[in-house]
Amino acid sequence: MKLNPYLNFDGNAEEAFKFYQSVFGGELFVQKMDSVPRMEIPENEKDRAMHVSLPIGKDQHLMASDCLPSAGHVLNVGNNNYISVSPDSREEADKIFNGLSAGGKIEMPMEDMFWGDYFGSFTDKFGVCWMINCANPQQD
Repeated sequence: MKLNPYLNFDGNAEEAFKFYQSVFGGELFVQKMDSVPRMEIPENEKDRAMHVSLPIGKDQHLMASDCLPSAGHVLNVGNNNYISVSPDSREEADKIFNGLSAGGKIEMPMEDMFWGDYFGSFTDKFGVCWMINCANPQQD
């Protein structure tokens, strides 16, 4: 089983994913609405993203699309979805946290938590909520 978070944006999915790519790396895939066959798209929505995908780690992808106002889609940004990333090291955790939280709002800075992991959370500048959780090695 794979877990691939899928996000919705209101016209800035490609911009958001270029930002995420600047932190995670990987090859970005973007397909625009104007490439959808047999679908009438208003001119002002043709450049919106039908599908965006960015590989993160092995066999995982972060994916998204833009809403289509002409189809009655309305984006409601909220805190009901988080993307949880579990890096392999504290250094990688700090790199991801610092990169993705730039321009956003930090809820909890990266620090050692009572459950034993190194953890932080924030909302990025696009309104997406993230948790970074790095398991600390077991102490003998």
